[in-house]
Amino acid sequence: MDFEFSSDQEQLRDAVRKWVAKAYTFERRRQIEKAGGFSTDVWAELAELGLCGLYVPEADGGMGMGPVEGMVALEELGRGIVLEPLAQSLIAGAVISGCAPGPVRTLWLPRISSGEALVVLAHQERPARFRLDVCEAKATLAPVGYTLSAIKNIVPCGDTADAFLLPAMIENRMALFLVERAAAGVQCRGYSTQDGARAADISLKDAQASLITTDGLTALEHAVDIGIASTCAEAVGIMDKAFSITVEYMNTRKQFGAALGSFQALRHRVADMKMQLELARSMSYYASLKLNAPAAERLAAMARAKYQLGVSMRMIGQQAVQLHGGIGVTEEYMISHYFKRLTQLEMTFGDTLHHLGEVSNRMQDTAGVFA
Repeated sequence: MDFEFSSDQEQLRDAVRKWVAKAYTFERRRQIEKAGGFSTDVWAELAELGLCGLYVPEADGGMGMGPVEGMVALEELGRGIVLEPLAQSLIAGAVISGCAPGPVRTLWLPRISSGEALVVLAHQERPARFRLDVCEAKATLAPVGYTLSAIKNIVPCGDTADAFLLPAMIENRMALFLVERAAAGVQCRGYSTQDGARAADISLKDAQASLITTDGLTALEHAVDIGIASTCAEAVGIMDKAFSITVEYMNTRKQFGAALGSFQALRHRVADMKMQLELARSMSYYASLKLNAPAAERLAAMARAKYQLGVSMRMIGQQAVQLHGGIGVTEEYMISHYFKRLTQLEMTFGDTLHHLGEVSNRMQDTAGVFA
């Protein structure tokens, strides 16, 4: 299998890496975190790089690229622990371009691509936890379109987004809708998450909605799978940078007159970190390459990838903090922020135990000694 990146993909990686290094310093991130966790200026800069429109077709004003380009960009953003939710723009671009009727595509895709509009996925409900087939939101046919009543939790940048992609039930069938945040009947309660980003709980009471598709579960599964692949890619970038920071610290910090990196026991722990990083990188590639596979194959691949990434994120994050000692948990030192971001991502789009269960459920037909 060829794992070489094309020249265009390498140019994309280089452009995003340079932007992170020059424009998204740790100091700037801390300022954005203190200001609430989302910067419209940064979002405009991401759009100027073309990242918001990666999954938007060229005919609709986007870049018309695919999962590998998305993975490349998110890895580099992960290295800078960028707070702004680019993955949500990728989800919105893919779902609207693939499922929405013409008027919705025409209205929203150019705005998503240009960064003018931030559209985020609002699918989580408390009773569902990570199950996608559990949905209490209700949709009612109205004289024009539909109205929705729902409560959705932990919506990324929910109080700053322009619209939501939201699953709701039409009688006994799940459909997917687009609801504008400014619509009557929509209320948002925003808050900062533990990694410094922004989220909100949203409440809808007879809010006007545009139908995306009546096959809501299929569209939602695809949207979440894009989110999983994006999370995996971002996590690889975070772990790669956290590993580099830790190695540099161990080569400069001295104890008993010798660098920490000279102690054999600590070198073994670093080697274990490197192994977990490369396992995670391989599974991230696997997830991105399976995004356009048939649904059953894609769903199984995402569960496998997110499980391995969860294991790697926890191990590398914990080891990075422990190898730094007390300074590793301080707000002023960057490794603590990498650890918090990894902890948040481990629970995003299903935690490790959830995906272990998904892997198990999807291998029932082949499980056993004689399979």
